[in-house]
Amino acid sequence: MKVCVIGVGYVGLVTGVCLAEVGHNVICVDKEKSKISSLSEGVCPIYEIGLKELIKRNLNEKNITFSSNLTEAIKSQDIIFICVGTPPLPNGKPDLTALDDVSKLIGSCLNGYKIIVNKSTVPIGTAKRVKKIIKENAKEESNKNGSPIFDIVSNPEFLKEGEAVNDAFFPERIVIGSESQKAIEIMKQLYKPIINQDFDYAIKNSKNTRKKIPVIITDSTSSELIKYASNAFLATKISFINEVANICERVGANVVDVTYGMGLDSRIGSKYLKAGIGWGGSCFPKDVRALAFTAEEYGAVASILNAVIQVNNYQRYRIIQKAMDILGIIEDKIIGVLGIAFKPDTDDTREAPSITIINKFLELGAEVKAYDPVIKKCPEEMDDKVIIAKDVYEAVKNADLLILVTEWPEFSDIDFNKVKSEMKRPNIIDGRNMLDKKQLTEIGFNYRGIGI
Repeated sequence: MKVCVIGVGYVGLVTGVCLAEVGHNVICVDKEKSKISSLSEGVCPIYEIGLKELIKRNLNEKNITFSSNLTEAIKSQDIIFICVGTPPLPNGKPDLTALDDVSKLIGSCLNGYKIIVNKSTVPIGTAKRVKKIIKENAKEESNKNGSPIFDIVSNPEFLKEGEAVNDAFFPERIVIGSESQKAIEIMKQLYKPIINQDFDYAIKNSKNTRKKIPVIITDSTSSELIKYASNAFLATKISFINEVANICERVGANVVDVTYGMGLDSRIGSKYLKAGIGWGGSCFPKDVRALAFTAEEYGAVASILNAVIQVNNYQRYRIIQKAMDILGIIEDKIIGVLGIAFKPDTDDTREAPSITIINKFLELGAEVKAYDPVIKKCPEEMDDKVIIAKDVYEAVKNADLLILVTEWPEFSDIDFNKVKSEMKRPNIIDGRNMLDKKQLTEIGFNYRGIGI
């Protein structure tokens, strides 16, 4: 099938490349010409396992092209995926400016039947909004046989950063929301190789079984809410266990044991039930706030959602409190930070806990040195007074305190005897409970975790 993907950010690029890999003809378009130029040469702008290799292979096999000519791409393709950003406004409501602009252009470019797919995470009712905008800007209302010239589909993504390629090929479910049966059937055909696991990549990936993927067919509004509710629930689990961790610290319990005991209950499960600094990234913060805003907009109560946000914000400042408990005055202290990305296996720093924590320490007068395996320059949102270290040992040199913020797997293999010899004072705050408390204590570290 002929597919156009508008927006080559995280979601759009992964979506386009993976659809090309399963046999579709894909054009990915973006107004940022430098990004299109780099992608056309096989340069991947984001760190995502397996994505760079897929881009190069599908470019070589001519399954995918990258373009900045949106009008031409819309006219030449049959299924149009909208994957533009919907960043949050100060009040938590998503900014739909880019989506509205794209919808207007799609309307003006219609030259035959098209399926318009909302892949971006969007507020409830956006499918109807997009349909209205396209109709208002279309030059004709119907094609020759009297059928509608376009249909709208809500098809939310469920990609986890660091595992996005795997999630695209082996999703736990595919959600198709539309009021058009014709569009639903075409979308099922589009995803048929993935639904039936009938493509080469599935054979090569030994971690996944060739199991048919569930498809949920629903209306567009329910589809939009499935996405928001899913992310909000996962964020709720994390905030809940973080609140339990804070209780554990007060009463002398161990949150790791508590979590293990809870997670064995099949009604609860162990996933997303791990205490730490809290969640960040491009999805959870934006989606929880947006769902809370939607609830209030429609006159519903969002008490739990607002509490989830509050607990997450508080969790970051718990690290500052722990540091003050250890060091007393923060001013003129040297603090080493391990991890800048909001989670491992990605270079995404959007709403990362590291930004809040590092900026606060700098504000309090500390010198901060941070190391991340894939981030080699200071993120825009971070105070540029931070020193980006070239390795772990540069980050900890003469430090009064070391804080582990992101649980990169390689941090488990650090030579902590060497770390101790480089530090001024052997203090560690393990913000992800990933290090061996007993071993570090025996070496001579003053170890503090979360809820342990």
